[in-house]
Amino acid sequence: MAFSRAATPEPTPTPDELTVRMVGIGMGFAAKADANADVESTLLHASAVGMEEADLRVLAVLTTWLGVHHTHVNADRLVRMVGSHPSERVRAYWSAIATWLKKDRRLARLADAYEGAPLGLLPTGTEFQIKRRGEDERFTASKLRVPKGTLRDRHEDVASPEALVRRHAGYRNRVLMGPSFRADVWTAIQQAPDLSIADIARKASCSFAAAWQAVQDYRLLRAAGSRLQRGKG
Repeated sequence: MAFSRAATPEPTPTPDELTVRMVGIGMGFAAKADANADVESTLLHASAVGMEEADLRVLAVLTTWLGVHHTHVNADRLVRMVGSHPSERVRAYWSAIATWLKKDRRLARLADAYEGAPLGLLPTGTEFQIKRRGEDERFTASKLRVPKGTLRDRHEDVASPEALVRRHAGYRNRVLMGPSFRADVWTAIQQAPDLSIADIARKASCSFAAAWQAVQDYRLLRAAGSRLQRGKG
């Protein structure tokens, strides 16, 4: 049977697991970093904590992270994951992100993740706070109503692209090749060269065919590099 991408969502990580993953992709929390943290699943779980558990600190850092790093997100994968998420509040958040980051056309499909009426970020008092303080400009005219100042936006809360390139191999490969499944396959095979192509495809959440071609190219370059080194010797 041909391999196909699994539709079953990843199990929800524990709070401690999620924290080390968020630190791993460059969010400024006090914990050790998982240097191999999966970007899109970490972003989605963080949005669920922020929207469903009302953790505004996590949501603020997540939003700042997206403003800095969205061009290196695998949009195809994120859109698929968000679209299958059961929470309307989570999907409304990502729809609002698409409105804010509309210049990144890859994220445009996120706008359709939630089609209901705009939701208030706060459990109570959102409209009162907006009348009092104004609206967060990042979410204006979106599916999420956010009072100004509710979500702190400080770039020092997230790692810079330069710092993340140095410490996160998957991010670095996306900078080199573009935020694509090919880059994610490259990362998977670098981390575990002995994995089968089917397992690499599962790890990268891509089709077997996409994984197969990327693996062949990776092995070709490795073989060519080895022959070049022997020739120099």
